[in-house]
Amino acid sequence: MKKWISILLLSLYLVSTTELNQFLKLPILIEHYNEHHKLNPEMSLLAFFKTHYDHPAKDADYTTDRQLPFVIHSTLSLVFTINTNFVFEFGNLPFKFVNVNHIPVFDEDFYIKGHLHSIWQPPRFS
Repeated sequence: MKKWISILLLSLYLVSTTELNQFLKLPILIEHYNEHHKLNPEMSLLAFFKTHYDHPAKDADYTTDRQLPFVIHSTLSLVFTINTNFVFEFGNLPFKFVNVNHIPVFDEDFYIKGHLHSIWQPPRFS
């Protein structure tokens, strides 16, 4: 049972977030090919694909042509909203104000000058 639920959830995720949802339009492709094949029995599948994918034209069945798989690519857009009743509380944590007038200098925060002067000395001979 867990295996089937996992497969179902993975399938739903992939169909909704990738272009795999285009494969759900395959019945429309088959039906549209059958319509074209009834009008012109000599039309091959390759000719059908060239007509609809290589050089698409605005003809009488343009709305159906736009519903074929991989003609229009869908994009995923996620929208996150915050509830109007959302409250962000700090609790009883003390808040430290930053002194805006003092900008720390590189010398003060990252190294002590005395150590660097003692490291970079030329070799001494006794």
